[in-house]
Amino acid sequence: MITTSGLTKVYRSRGREVTALDGVDLHVREGEVYGVIGQSGAGKSSLIRCVNLLERPTAGTVTVAGQDLTALAGRGPRAGRDLRAARSRIGMVFQHFNLVSSRTVQDNVELPLEILGTSGKERSRKALALLDLVGLADKAKSYPAQLSGGQKQRVGIARALAGDPKVLLSDEATSALDPETTRSILQLLRDLNRQLGLTVLLITHEMDVVKSVCDSAALMENGRIVESGTVSDLLATPGSELAAALFPVGGDASAEDRTVIDVTFHGDAATRPVISQLSRTYNIDISILGAAMDTVAGRQVGRMRIELPGRYEDNVVPIGFLREQGLQIELVGAAAEARVLVKDGAK
Repeated sequence: MITTSGLTKVYRSRGREVTALDGVDLHVREGEVYGVIGQSGAGKSSLIRCVNLLERPTAGTVTVAGQDLTALAGRGPRAGRDLRAARSRIGMVFQHFNLVSSRTVQDNVELPLEILGTSGKERSRKALALLDLVGLADKAKSYPAQLSGGQKQRVGIARALAGDPKVLLSDEATSALDPETTRSILQLLRDLNRQLGLTVLLITHEMDVVKSVCDSAALMENGRIVESGTVSDLLATPGSELAAALFPVGGDASAEDRTVIDVTFHGDAATRPVISQLSRTYNIDISILGAAMDTVAGRQVGRMRIELPGRYEDNVVPIGFLREQGLQIELVGAAAEARVLVKDGAK
């Protein structure tokens, strides 16, 4: 649904060049909620603004719903009309709401429909239906100053849906909200994704946002995507930075006379007493150094850091038992180094 290829954005200011995007390749599948996460300055906002061509890329292509938007970014009235038409099918939700203070809530939602030339009667009907969809049917005649932050963002979402978009872009839409309101807005986005078949691309710096609603995610650093995939695949990928950030378990992994491993549980495995079975089966004492469990993209997922007595070579069979139970196992610290040495010695 959304594909960028070699996307590059260079800003020039006072004789200097700053590369905000450095050859970004991104693919968001139809109907999924995709999160792009990274620290400030990573290039996230430049990416989302290039996706709808609010910023024109320096190089590369942007394709949305099979249409190459960068090919529409040429000069001339025809190109401008085609680009505006393409943008009307892409909804955008902003961090600071961007509502017009002098217009009522209903009038704010009608604004894009006015630009599209929709008749007054149809504008009113559609705006009221969208406000009902986002839970603000009773606020149609209110003004933005009379609303809470969460209500303002719901108006912003309703306005973004006015053009019947297939794609919804969200630029830090919850970063100005308190945790409870954030959860309600994220749930609304997920509900809209399911009810309307929307493809949602959201930008965030909060891991909880990815954990709450995203099917897939990408980590950005210095204008590049350094890691991407479905959340489930990332959690099952040894060494994944995103997985470690989503489920930080902690615990010292440096002891040379112990084997420390990270165990990732998915689905049914998250509710089975696998660790106690391991202890009974092999008559070993197991120390739990840290653990975290949560629901990710509607699935229960957990990660645990455990310590087994003895070195890695003494625990090959117990580790194999855990893998046979369908668990993702990652050796950490001294155990990971020992495994490399054992493999090298076997060659």
